[in-house]
Amino acid sequence: MDPLLKLLRDDASLSPVQLAGLLATTEADIRARLKQQTDSGVLLGYRAVLNEEKLGRDIVRALIEVKITPERGGGFDKLAERIARYDEVRSCHLMSGGYDLLVEVEGANLREVASFVSEKLSTMQGVLSTATHFVLRAYKEQGVFMKSPEVDERLAVTP
Repeated sequence: MDPLLKLLRDDASLSPVQLAGLLATTEADIRARLKQQTDSGVLLGYRAVLNEEKLGRDIVRALIEVKITPERGGGFDKLAERIARYDEVRSCHLMSGGYDLLVEVEGANLREVASFVSEKLSTMQGVLSTATHFVLRAYKEQGVFMKSPEVDERLAVTP
């Protein structure tokens, strides 16, 4: 993987000046490389990982297993793209195994998520079945621990 992309994936808050220093190049070079990666569709955006619990937001997240019928001429792609367009959908993945898509949704409350599943997702032509799993707590999100790991300050016992 390109070292620039690895640095951004690990910490998207790094500025072009910081990236240039870490990669021993110029800020202008970094800006040009970022533009090229964006224009080519490799670099799609930047995201912050938020601890919603510390913000006091009581959002409801669910992972939904979806079985679908592939469409003629489009396979799974057309229906998956239709599902992914909904504002409630945070991510949508084609999966191997017992179901076809894994859809992550987010809502303000349980009723909002349930409404999305029953009124929008389940009623789509081509959706055969859904199984909804509610997220109770996140321990790690996008490679980031949601709370600092506790440091064990005890001394190791040696024989």
